Amino acid sequence: MTDQAPVRAQNFIAGRWIECASGRTMSSVNPATGSLLGVVPDSSAADVGAAVRAASEAWPAWRAMPAPRRAEILYRAAEMLVHRKEDLARLMTREMGKILTETRGDVQEAIDMTYFIAGEGRRLHGYTAPSEMPRKAAYCVRAPLGVVGVITPWNFPMAIPSWKIIPALVCGNTVVFKPASQTPLVAAAFVHLLEEAGLPPGVLNLVTGREAGAALVDHPDVALISFTGSTEIGLQLAARGGARGARVSLEMGGKNAAIVMDDADLDLVTDALTWSAFGTTGQRCTACSRIVTTPRVHAEVVERLADRARRLRIGDGLEPSTEMGPLVSESQRATVEQYVEIGRQEGARVVTGGGRPAPNGLGGGYYYAPTIFDGVRPQMRIAQEEIFGPVASVIEAPTLQDAIGVVNGVRYGLSASIFTRDIGAAMRAIEEIRTGIVYVNHGTIGAEVHLPFGGTRQTGNGHREGGQQVLDVFTEWKAVYIDYSGKLQRAQIDRE
Repeated sequence: MTDQAPVRAQNFIAGRWIECASGRTMSSVNPATGSLLGVVPDSSAADVGAAVRAASEAWPAWRAMPAPRRAEILYRAAEMLVHRKEDLARLMTREMGKILTETRGDVQEAIDMTYFIAGEGRRLHGYTAPSEMPRKAAYCVRAPLGVVGVITPWNFPMAIPSWKIIPALVCGNTVVFKPASQTPLVAAAFVHLLEEAGLPPGVLNLVTGREAGAALVDHPDVALISFTGSTEIGLQLAARGGARGARVSLEMGGKNAAIVMDDADLDLVTDALTWSAFGTTGQRCTACSRIVTTPRVHAEVVERLADRARRLRIGDGLEPSTEMGPLVSESQRATVEQYVEIGRQEGARVVTGGGRPAPNGLGGGYYYAPTIFDGVRPQMRIAQEEIFGPVASVIEAPTLQDAIGVVNGVRYGLSASIFTRDIGAAMRAIEEIRTGIVYVNHGTIGAEVHLPFGGTRQTGNGHREGGQQVLDVFTEWKAVYIDYSGKLQRAQIDRE
């Protein structure tokens, strides 16, 4: 359960593991203990430029490789992920803090996504259509974009990169990958595995560092930026990328809500919302941070959730008994503490939590107690702004229509849920809630890899990850016409 000796990781450019040009480094720290895990390059625009050149040079040969052959490499990578799942999960727990049960799930999602997208290499369907002219064929095909810049967060440091990198590659693009500064070692392990699976040099490049993301967004030879992170940063990247004509795909913040109706199974509600609110220490874009109840069940829901939250075992995610790990960093814990104080000042009541847990052997980790607020009004900041920590607000709404209004009354639109045995209420919620994901009788959580994942309003900009829909992000359509009539035919003009 103890940390191993610190490691030294490098950038991966043009098929070689190398230091950054400046020689600067940054540290990766175990959030459960505060101890050093390793050092990685703190790269600059020069390193990003080298990675983009490598990706540009590799692109013609990679796009010319038949998609089924590209997919075979990715299928081998999925097989390797299966065999290395436990080692990768343990590395992830050490680097970002969530418990082993969850990091195993994170790796499993990368496995599922890689298998699924590898299958798409034998489809990548276009379509044919009848031409309006005689002796003329009409069809369309997908074409790759070129160099794709991938910028990912630390909370799902293998699943989210797989959502982006694997589809980009199977579609025939090359990739420059800039991971979160908090989880560079997991990113390096993922890239190393893909290298072993047989990717040609330059097809996938890794650049770590605090300045690398901005340089990637601004590089004129990057055709697409695929970003997951905060709404504030995402909108800035969209403006910068859009100003030079690049395509930008955004997955951003969330302020997800679950509705609990009078007829809900409260045992299920307690289990599901404890997991949804406090899994990954609340550090999920899909975390349930608002719980909207009817007056009849409000008090019991608060009591049940508070009792369960108090009993959650907090500690190092490598310990089998741990149910909730630390926050990823001291700065993230400070953000949570700030929002809890804001909630108190707004007049909400802390039912449980609201501070750092007693040390009890927790050492130097970035721990915070699971926190539940009651007496929350929908317009309070703690009910409107993404906290990204183990904080849930309980809001009372007299009717289903009022509850739906609360769910929709934020700028985000990622995931929502309703607990009810009434099919009519469930269907109304499905129809009227304005989010990209709706669950019935489950907490707000993510999606299975074969369905589209993404949100509405300021959670995203219309693109989706997962499902076949992700292929639309990483390709563009090419319409093809073959006229074999032997004469000039002018569509919309010649009508015989």
